[in-house]
Order: sequence, then structure tokens, then C-alpha cells
Amino acid sequence: MNSENTLLENSHQSTFRAIIIMCVLYFSFGFVTWLNGTLIPFLKMACELKNDTQSFFVTFAFYIAYFVLALPASSILKKTGYKKGIVIGLLIIAAGSLVFIPAAHQRSFALFLTGLFIQGGGLALLQTAANPYITIIGPRNSAAKRISIMGICNKTAGIISPLILSATLLKGANLLDKKIATTTDINLKEQLLAALSARIIVPYLIIALLLIATAFLIYLSSLPDIDTDSEDPIHKDQNMGRTIFQFPHLWLGVVCIFLYVGAEVMAGDAIGTYGKALGLPLSETRYFTSFTLFAMLLGYMVGIFTIPKLLSQQMSLTISAILGIIFSIGVFITSGYTAIFFIALLGLANALMWPAIFPLAIDRLGKFTKTGSALLVMGIAGGAVLPILYGWLKDSLHLANNLSFFICLAPCYLYILFYAIKGYKFR
Repeated sequence: MNSENTLLENSHQSTFRAIIIMCVLYFSFGFVTWLNGTLIPFLKMACELKNDTQSFFVTFAFYIAYFVLALPASSILKKTGYKKGIVIGLLIIAAGSLVFIPAAHQRSFALFLTGLFIQGGGLALLQTAANPYITIIGPRNSAAKRISIMGICNKTAGIISPLILSATLLKGANLLDKKIATTTDINLKEQLLAALSARIIVPYLIIALLLIATAFLIYLSSLPDIDTDSEDPIHKDQNMGRTIFQFPHLWLGVVCIFLYVGAEVMAGDAIGTYGKALGLPLSETRYFTSFTLFAMLLGYMVGIFTIPKLLSQQMSLTISAILGIIFSIGVFITSGYTAIFFIALLGLANALMWPAIFPLAIDRLGKFTKTGSALLVMGIAGGAVLPILYGWLKDSLHLANNLSFFICLAPCYLYILFYAIKGYKFR
């Protein structure tokens, strides 16, 4: 009996240590991910981009990497295991951050996008490893609760990172933007742009060093590995002879993740562009991303206290989708700071979507878990597509700012509501 108690206690301690390490990991890649909201206006100025559609290639380069590299990431994980895969992912993100140094010296938008794509590739590996890991490390019915805890770490970093970076990169941006636009001296203009571009070097050098240090500490840690290749005996017979294409709830979940991440990036990274289109100054819009992430943080806290005791994962997703529809309508029918308030509230609606969608979509995949996880991570490419669509509707088709935003968001939340009510049941 004492032996059984000791084993159980050791198991709980091992799980607790793993969760702490994963919290550090989620904080790290949350810090990097949510810098894009600041990079969009900064690179538009520093690289002299012509319109918002071009500037949204920041999110495109970053998130399209998930689509391109998620399946290769799954193959890497099969060879390395979760722990080594996480270390490799952190080092890849650090390498992408270092690319910003020559990009800043050359003021090359293409090189900045290359660095962002490399960062996205490292994050694709991390997401492919981390999400199934935190799902499987404890009871399935409380997976959304654990992912919510990770979300708090991720979004806390997301609140902090744009505040720090915008204070460095966009300090005095309004005056500087006017000075660059009005100066007729070509040499002076080049000096101003070079000085502006150089602001990014030190922050990203520090980020790269911190990521390398985090990778080293995780490599030395006691993070336990898990085996998802062996199937649960209960489901082994029903998965015999099956392929990944025979799990419709997974494929519908991939579409759901695609639309959810697109909506999340719109609410987090495009909120500043939306505000600027309303005529609000950059000195204010640079903080808007943090407002959305603060709302998400509140949503995660709700998830921790309600899932699974008061709400099932499916019910939390249903409520979140309904809130998303309501807040999207609020953005459409209002303007000014009220519309910004509704966009920030979308963070509250979005918070519990990933924690609910991911466990529902990879449920009972058995030996297909790593591949299923990779497919879901590919769905993160929604963050690449929807902001570009928003910019194109606004810049090229000259649709109203609020209408362009609504067209991008409304179908997303309607589909997520379908998945929450019916889609996850298709087996």
C-alpha cells in the first residue's frame, strides 16, 4: 500500500514539474508570437511600405510557416521525442530572431519576413509538441483546464511583450513619421530611417539569447517524455487498419483551428491597424494588442475555475462562439473607441477556443496523435490568411473598415459554433 502511495506521489510530482516547465515554454513562445502587433506599424514605417495589405505580410510570413512546416515537425518529433523537439524548436526561433540584425542594417522587408518565417517554423515544432503533451500529461476531461493555465502564461507574455517592444520601437513615432514624410533631404531621410530600423536590433538580440538559455535549461530539466504512438487498448481494435483520413472530427477541427486563429490574430494584431484607420494616433493604437490579450487572460481564468466542474469543453466552446458572434456584430454597428472595445472583448470570446478545440479534435486518435496534432498546427495558417484578406478588402476593394472586419470574423464564429454543437461528434 505504501509502495502504491509512493508511486502515485512520484507521478503527481512528475506531472507538476512538467506543467511548470511547460508554463515557462508557453510564456517564451507567447512573448515572441505577440510581438507582431508592434512589428506591423514599425516595419510599415521603417521599410516604407505603401499600404496595410503589405504590412500584414508580417503575420502572413509568420503564420504560413505553420502550414508549411507542421507535418515535417511531426516527423522530427517521431525521431527526437517531445523534449528534444522542444529544445530544437526554441533554437530555431532564436535563429529567426538573429536574422533581424542584418535585416535592420539593410532595411530589407524581405529579410525581416524571412526571420519571421524561421520563427514561425520553430513555433510550429513547439506547438506540435507542446499541445498534445499538455493534453495527454493528465486526465483528458481536464485538458482544457491545463491548456487554459498555459494560455495564461502565453497571454501574460503577450500583454508584456508589445508594451516593451512598442516603448522601444515606436517611441515618438508620430513625430518621426511626419518628419520622414515631409523631409525633402534624401540623406536626412535615409539617416532617420536607418536610426529607426536600428532600434530593433538590441531587443531581438536579447530575445535570441533568452531563448537559447531557455532551450539549455529545458535540455537539462527532468521533463518526462510521453509515448503517444502506442494506442489505448480500449480503442486499439477500432483503430486497426484505419488511416488519418478516417477521423472526420479531426479534419473538421483543422478547419475550426484555421478560422479560430484567423479571428484571434485579427483581434490581437489587426486591432491597431483598425484603430489607425479610424484616425486614432499611433501613440494610442500601439497598446491595443495588450487590451485584447488582457481580455483573453480573463477568459483563461474563467476556464480554470469552470472546466470541467461547471462547464464541459464542448459547452465552453459553444458559449465562446456565441460571444464571438455578438462582439463581431458590436464591432460592425459601432465606431470609434466603442468598436475598439468590442474588438478587445473578442479576446474574451477567443480565450477558451483553443483549449476546447484541440482536445476535442485529437480525442481517441491513438497512434495518429502526433500527425493529428501536426494537422491542427497547420490550421494556425488562418492567422496568415485573414489579416491579408482584411487588408485587401479595405485597401483594394475600398470596403468600409468595419465591414471588412465583419466579413472576416462573422463566418469564423458561425463555423466554430457548428463544430461545438455538432462537428466534434462526427467519428
